[in-house]
Amino acid sequence: MTDLKSFGESIVNNLEQVILGKSQSVELVVIGLLCQGHVLIEDVPGVGKTMLARSLAKSLDCTFNRIQFTPDMLPSDVTGISIYNQENRNFEFRAGPIMGQIILADEVNRATPKTQAALLEAMEEHQVTVDGVTHPLPKPFMVLATQNPIEYEGTFPLPEAQLDRFLLRVRMGYPNPSEEMRVLNVQQLRHPIESLESVVRVNELLDAIEDIRHVYVSPAIQRYIIELVGRTRQSGDVYLGASPRGSLALFRAGQARAALQGRDHVLPDDIKALAVPVLGHRIIVSPAARLRELSADRIVQEIVYSAPVPGGDYQASTSAASGKVKVNAQ
Repeated sequence: MTDLKSFGESIVNNLEQVILGKSQSVELVVIGLLCQGHVLIEDVPGVGKTMLARSLAKSLDCTFNRIQFTPDMLPSDVTGISIYNQENRNFEFRAGPIMGQIILADEVNRATPKTQAALLEAMEEHQVTVDGVTHPLPKPFMVLATQNPIEYEGTFPLPEAQLDRFLLRVRMGYPNPSEEMRVLNVQQLRHPIESLESVVRVNELLDAIEDIRHVYVSPAIQRYIIELVGRTRQSGDVYLGASPRGSLALFRAGQARAALQGRDHVLPDDIKALAVPVLGHRIIVSPAARLRELSADRIVQEIVYSAPVPGGDYQASTSAASGKVKVNAQ
């Protein structure tokens, strides 16, 4: 896991040349990248949402497309369109901006539901279908979507089916005074993203994505994940709990976080640290809880606080005689 740790640190350190003082948000985006999941970056304007997505794209040797969502966009503006070629009398597919590796969906909630739905197939199945023809998307493929949760005029809230396809929701937050002072000094002459260079090749990234899946998750940790997700469905403050996709997302994200920490196994602390970013956007708060001003994140925090943490040894020990993996955690 040392190689995976250094691999992740190289991306994180490169991003922190541009995104100052937001190490937790940067780490979550890298976790999403290594899990081949999509990330929703949600916060007020001007805190670096778009810059974080652009910095990630420049840190990777991947193709990058930006989609600026507006109310008048059509689904074909995202996926592409078939155009009739009079010379060969055939329809030719003109790929839309979704046909890339790192996609920035800027202000995704400003598009109409019909246009937002154009992302569903791409995000879940890594393909787009236009005029009955399916076109596979390149690997790796990741959507980084941004939205402003404060301004609702002229916006269309993302449907639950689309929110559930985001592995993580990341919030940036305002910098503290010392961090804001660093931002002023660093950008005095030019923006640091102008000199940012890629530190990872595509084949290295694909190998790391495959290696992440081999991080060991003990049955005790798996039961802990299922317990947390199950409690979101049973809570009286929740109208709709997290889906099984949420359990799998917590499982995958835990593997990536463990690898970034230099471990070959997942600990309960990994799951606890990721519960809010992974589950917070997947639940619908009940009307009664909204009247008490309870947020989804607060509900998930209370669930994590109240759920018993499993004990035991979370590492896998290999028997030298049989070569089989023996589970120590009960």
